[in-house]
Amino acid sequence: MTRRVRNNGKTKEQPEVRCAVYTRKSTEEGLEQEYNTLDAQRDSAEAYVSSQKREGWVCHPDHYDDGGFTGGNMERPALKRLLADIESGKVNCVVVYKVDRLSRSLMDFARIMEVFDRHGVSFVSVTQHFNTATSMGRLILNVLLSFAQFERELNSERTRDKIAAARRKGKWSGGTPILGFDIVRSPGNSKLVVNPGEAEQVRHIFETYAECKSMTQTIRRLDALGWRTKSWTTSKGKKRGGRPFDKGVIYHMLTNVLYIGKVRYKDQVFEGEHDAIIDEALFRRVGSQLQVNGRTGGAQIRNKYGALLKGLVRCKACGCAMSHHFCTSDGKRYRYYVCVRAQKRGRATCPAPSLPAGELERFVVDQIRMLAQDDEVIAELVARSQGTAESEIDRLKTERRGSAKQARQLTGAIKKASTAAPAKLADLRDRLGEAERQVTKIDDAIDRAKRRLLDQDEMVGAVEAFDPIWERLNPSEQAKLVKLLVRQVEFDAATETATVTFHTTGIQSLAAEQLVA
Repeated sequence: MTRRVRNNGKTKEQPEVRCAVYTRKSTEEGLEQEYNTLDAQRDSAEAYVSSQKREGWVCHPDHYDDGGFTGGNMERPALKRLLADIESGKVNCVVVYKVDRLSRSLMDFARIMEVFDRHGVSFVSVTQHFNTATSMGRLILNVLLSFAQFERELNSERTRDKIAAARRKGKWSGGTPILGFDIVRSPGNSKLVVNPGEAEQVRHIFETYAECKSMTQTIRRLDALGWRTKSWTTSKGKKRGGRPFDKGVIYHMLTNVLYIGKVRYKDQVFEGEHDAIIDEALFRRVGSQLQVNGRTGGAQIRNKYGALLKGLVRCKACGCAMSHHFCTSDGKRYRYYVCVRAQKRGRATCPAPSLPAGELERFVVDQIRMLAQDDEVIAELVARSQGTAESEIDRLKTERRGSAKQARQLTGAIKKASTAAPAKLADLRDRLGEAERQVTKIDDAIDRAKRRLLDQDEMVGAVEAFDPIWERLNPSEQAKLVKLLVRQVEFDAATETATVTFHTTGIQSLAAEQLVA
């Protein structure tokens, strides 16, 4: 689209620059106000566009506002709409109030700028006065992005330091509610207070395990009593917990130092400011029995060859799976993963060597453990998994509306055809019954999807529960848990590196199975 402008009495064609204004705020606080920060960002950007009117700049009519979305990832509805409009050629320039409104991640920003460059779209920051249409503008952008990411990483470090300092002082620094305690919240602080009724249950669980020395027997007795894990309501009003006890929950309880009045931070234990529920003698006796059971549990191994990553490892060079094999030498078994192509067509057909199974498996397990140490990764996993669950809920709701509409139409048709032939009425009633069953089926699926929605504290609690539980599982159980979390392990022979890709909903599944409620 072009417009005519006059210059020294002459008329020339000037292309119209369609400018999309993008705004963002990380939290929802204050967005309910009549004039909020998104409005302020938009006004500044529109004023800047108006100042460039002589250059043919005009504001795009659509609003791209992400209120309550972090800039640490690209899971933002307005950003997705903006990129889609850029792909379809509706936008020539993107204007923001400040560069970190578009992204706080160098990697994500590079992806966004790649889209911009591919479609000839320029990027302008109002308050930082640069335009990526010029080389100087691109240089300034990279510098600003580096500082934006530095600020974000610095905030993560401060958060971790704050949690560490709180734990060293014996304070409860957040997480999921735990059976036996209530959380008393006050501005800037949360404390654990013993819940007398639940505390009796906790003592009974410890004493039961100390008596029968078996997880299975302990669970059976708890089921006979009809006991369930702790139930609570999240800050978003979602119901959590209230499930039957399982081995993971019981083990996490029996090894949780909170019950003896202490707090743990990584591998250190500090005196807590809350009261103990279990005396240390019973706690040590139970811990000793857990160690004994852990050493003898190998007799029940069902994973014959201990292939922890079976079906997960792939060779990047060939795009083929890497299967698990072993050989025996001097009475000792050596396990390794080898590319299927190399095995079938000869070593010369694939550059990837045979990988020592033990080293690769330890690497993958260490990557899972590192999740609990990286707030940024946890936040990204939360956003991705929440986005997946929310998309699933939206899809199911759309499907439900269609089925409910069909049921209403069939109900109306039955009323109108009350005097019709019996065969026709029977057919309409059968179709109505099927539509109503479909609505019920979709409602159940929506409920299941909603139960997968977790907040960040729950995610962190799930990952932290992984480490103590891991050592007590037999190889087949460990392999099952890894498959729950890991989608793929890819080995690149060119760089001699392995990359672990996690399932989007893997941490959700771990939380659903492992969290102490």
